Amino acid sequence: MTAVAAPARRLPAVRIRTAGDAVPLSARKQLARAIAVFVCVLSLGLAFELTIMSTFQQRAAQQRLFDRFRKELATGVAPIGPADHDGKALSLGAPVAYLEVPSIGLRQVVVEGTTSGNLTSAPGHRRDTPLPGQAGVSLVAGRLSGFGGPFARIHQLKPGAKVHVTTGQGAFDYRVIDVRRGGDPQPPPFKTGSGRLILATADGHAFVPSGVLWVDADLNVPAVGGPGGRPSPRALPPNEQLMSSDTTTLWALAFWLQALLLAVVAAIWAWHRWNRAKTWVVFTPALLFVGLAASGEAAKLLPNLL
Repeated sequence: MTAVAAPARRLPAVRIRTAGDAVPLSARKQLARAIAVFVCVLSLGLAFELTIMSTFQQRAAQQRLFDRFRKELATGVAPIGPADHDGKALSLGAPVAYLEVPSIGLRQVVVEGTTSGNLTSAPGHRRDTPLPGQAGVSLVAGRLSGFGGPFARIHQLKPGAKVHVTTGQGAFDYRVIDVRRGGDPQPPPFKTGSGRLILATADGHAFVPSGVLWVDADLNVPAVGGPGGRPSPRALPPNEQLMSSDTTTLWALAFWLQALLLAVVAAIWAWHRWNRAKTWVVFTPALLFVGLAASGEAAKLLPNLL
């Protein structure tokens, strides 16, 4: 009797995992990975924004402000007080002066206002003080480290150093009389009808402020008059005080943080659905863009003199 061979059993297909496939993770581990990516992108973006990217942004803003202020000077419409040539309140961020300190290579357009947002593009004129060149005490604040750190070297100024300021009322020369920190004695009073310029920035190491540093300079030429209408020191908003932060654009930060969260979730999803190479190619530019945008808004929450 001839034996009949039994039919061969078909073995189940076995999928061979390649090097590019991701190992499945539990929901808890996926959440932990998403949080880690979110924090990492935001932290690295903030560090890159403050140390590198902001410098280029500030330089570009200075060029735009310089072109605008030079045109306003040439046409005679540069501001000389708290209102523009049309009588409207001068907007925050409008150029009001050009500041030069030759001994430290400082050349910056000065804008109206001292919020953290204003000081990302230029040193800012405190609105409750007269403009440079006018009678009284004028205050200009600038950053120590972030966004180009335009006032990073003013602590090196010595008594006698020259400061030049150009406004819509002409060119004015100042001479430094002292550099002081918290607890130091106040400078001697200046003559009635004369002018004094105070440059202010953070004191201490880069991104680790320990207080405020002031440079006092007295006007060498006769002061000019200026229109009234400036706010009193008590009426100045808190976000324009020295070492304050700016929370007026929190809505923008919230928007970009949501966008960053969505991008991270999408990247984690793609990591487990696509191969890794495709995920890196598609999501790296998106994460960089959204991360830098969120970091730029987060930087405004830091002290305005940082």
